[in-house]
Amino acid sequence: MTTSSIKAPGSYTFLSALKQSLRGEEIDFTRGSIRRAIILLAIPMMLEMSMESVFALVDLYFVGHLHNSSAAIQTVGLTESILAIIYSLAIGISMAATAVVARRVGEKNPVAAAKAGMQCILIAVAINILISVFGLIYARELLILMGATNDVATQGTPFIKIMLGSSIFIMLLFLINGIFRGAGSAAIAMKSLWLANIANIILCPIFINGLGPIPAFGLTGAAIATTIGRGTGVCYQLYELFFSNGLIRMHLHYLKPDLKQIASLIKIAAPGVFQFVIASCSWIFLARLVATTGGDTGSAGYQTALRIMMFFMLPAWGLSNAVATLVGQNLGARQLARAEQSVLKTAKYNALFMAIVMAICLGGAQVIVSFFSNEPDVQAVAVKAIRIMSMAYVFYGIGMVLINTFNGAGDTWTPTWINLFGFWFFQIPLAYTLASHFNMGPIGVFIAIPVAETGITIAGIILFKIGKWKRVKV
Repeated sequence: MTTSSIKAPGSYTFLSALKQSLRGEEIDFTRGSIRRAIILLAIPMMLEMSMESVFALVDLYFVGHLHNSSAAIQTVGLTESILAIIYSLAIGISMAATAVVARRVGEKNPVAAAKAGMQCILIAVAINILISVFGLIYARELLILMGATNDVATQGTPFIKIMLGSSIFIMLLFLINGIFRGAGSAAIAMKSLWLANIANIILCPIFINGLGPIPAFGLTGAAIATTIGRGTGVCYQLYELFFSNGLIRMHLHYLKPDLKQIASLIKIAAPGVFQFVIASCSWIFLARLVATTGGDTGSAGYQTALRIMMFFMLPAWGLSNAVATLVGQNLGARQLARAEQSVLKTAKYNALFMAIVMAICLGGAQVIVSFFSNEPDVQAVAVKAIRIMSMAYVFYGIGMVLINTFNGAGDTWTPTWINLFGFWFFQIPLAYTLASHFNMGPIGVFIAIPVAETGITIAGIILFKIGKWKRVKV
């Protein structure tokens, strides 16, 4: 398919845009209505992201009904913590893939976009060979290092061996979806995760509990089902890359290493990895601080509030991811003004959405929390956390868009520095001071979160206006 045959997002009804976004038509996002372009990208991206979180939830649900569910749940949780390293690598490489592919597509050079995407896959495979070998050899030791008892480590070793040994599927799901997002094919990314999750949901009870000739594998069955599910999603992605008639068409000879391209991709990906690690570690620290100052009740209330908070933020993340594609493609087409307008419009829509969410959380926190906990003390903490953290929801929405603006432009160092200073040099010291020094306990942590997010957003606005992101070469 040539780029000249790709449609521009015109001005139709919201319903028609919704249908078009789910069909996955090839769209030229360097022309036509920016508002419609945002809708076409955001809807499938939102659905895609919601599906990624389902994997762990499905595993936890089914293993939670096993005979020795405590050890099984602990194994799943500890394994997810270890897999966070792989998620960090996957997100970093996918950021680079989205930025470079979007830029090449904007330049109307789909062949270069496909070659760049294939080089990303080459990097991912090389990294995962090392991870898989290490994971297979030291699986039990990793569980013990994470705090598992000898009994739990023994029971959980087959589970973590399968999960780490098949980590290539995790990496490729993130990475290839990053390639599709860069090309503007967000619907394909969405469909791959829907397919993977459907397979996982069907296979989990079969391999865990057994069915017909298939024996009951217990906890290990969850790993088998998840691996097959993710593998199914990757097979669908590879089919779309190699055999469909889409904008990005891969060929095996693109796998020939291009050292210059690889170096360029790693230069973009490395800060992306740090971004995720910095943010994840800061949230782990805050969770520990809440637990030490608020006890089990404070920790349970905080974790409940976070789950509710992330549920409402999924649509906002979808919108913010859309801007990475719009910025990358329009910078590639040398339409700097359109790229900037895409950011401003997306930020406006995200801020409006988060303002609505803020109103819902402030007024309905008690009702919402009651669905997740029956304990009055836990509910009280969760309600306070939701109401305090929601005060900066509008800033959260704008901040998400700005961070993805920099990433989409290939300027991954700017958000990395913002995260480092915002989380580690501001949020964590503020939370510790309020919680411990001023004896505010968990409330101090809750206050530090919106204050820091507001500061991070203000920093993002200043750096956005400076405009370095417009001049980045990828």
